[in-house]
Amino acid sequence: MINTLDQNIVAAIHSVVGAGPVGLHEPTFSGNEWLYVKECLDSTFVSSVGKFVDRFEDDLAAYTGAKHAVAVVNGTAALHIALLLAGVKANDEVLVPALTFIATANAISYCGATPHFVDSEDTTLGIATVKLRDYLQTHTQQHSGQCVNIVTGQVIRAMVPMHTYGHPVDINGLLAVAHDFNIVMVEDAAESLGSTYHGQHTGTFGLMGTLSFNGNKTITTGGGGAILTNDATIARRAKHITTTAKLPHAWDFIHDEIGYNYRLPNLNAALGCAQLEKLTAKLIAKRTLFKHYQAAFASVEGVKLVAEPAQCFSNYWLQTIMLNADQAHQRDAVLQATNQAGLMTRPVWRLLHQLTPFTNSPRMDLSTAVQLAQQLINIPSSPSLI
Repeated sequence: MINTLDQNIVAAIHSVVGAGPVGLHEPTFSGNEWLYVKECLDSTFVSSVGKFVDRFEDDLAAYTGAKHAVAVVNGTAALHIALLLAGVKANDEVLVPALTFIATANAISYCGATPHFVDSEDTTLGIATVKLRDYLQTHTQQHSGQCVNIVTGQVIRAMVPMHTYGHPVDINGLLAVAHDFNIVMVEDAAESLGSTYHGQHTGTFGLMGTLSFNGNKTITTGGGGAILTNDATIARRAKHITTTAKLPHAWDFIHDEIGYNYRLPNLNAALGCAQLEKLTAKLIAKRTLFKHYQAAFASVEGVKLVAEPAQCFSNYWLQTIMLNADQAHQRDAVLQATNQAGLMTRPVWRLLHQLTPFTNSPRMDLSTAVQLAQQLINIPSSPSLI
């Protein structure tokens, strides 16, 4: 009897993680989480003021190499504020991959701006640099130092590359594109804490970068996010407007502009401090898991395991298989078989230009992203599986 592709994939995953049920990416709490959270509770400082918020920001900056980190309630809020501070205004356009989670485009919409969808490449799973440059050369003009969309007449203000599943994009190439076309870069590094590009941490290349600490991320604060920047002025302003733009005063409530209640609570930050202490161990476990999967899938025809790009170190947030192009039609059969076997697997997000809020957004040819959406499947990735 000849096994089908879906059966071979189920067998390969089982050989690594054992029998189900197995989640996609479950958090692990093996350090000082209980101790720090109890200390926070005992202090009664559980909201946005407390020592763990300051410590978490300092620890994040030290780990990533950014000069400043500003902790906020979630990754979407981080990106929203970062875009505002990058100068994104109503009616601007922001370049963003169609292959990303909806939060990336939502944050653009919060600014009153429009997501402008661009294609991805099958090596990094991020923005296709050469294709984007060619597109901008034929679809934009420079006016007064601004990149203007010839079709819509709107300014393309910023670019938001996203490090898909923790794999770094072609940052140097995209920085060159951003420079040549007068576009600000804000990195969506929500999935890539612990990933580096040519030795430098993701999220530290553009004017700002943003992180997420949702429950399914490499480390978690329950919810939570952060803005990374090397600009002290931007960092101060980020702290100010994420704290309802309240001016310091012993008792009075003075707010000098429209602000946002986006600061991370001390209770969540306490959890984050403990999680960050164990990040290195988590990364080692996830890399070991990748190697086990690599061996298991070596003999499975019609599929390959997605590996980190050259000169990069990936956190392997979500382990991902890619069906060969001629097997892409079997994606749903694989998803059904694995989930029925108690192995939680997921397809890539629905491409953003296919979602109701964004069907009329400007976009370039997205043929590679469309193909990738039929080929990519996330498989169980928890560090506790090793």
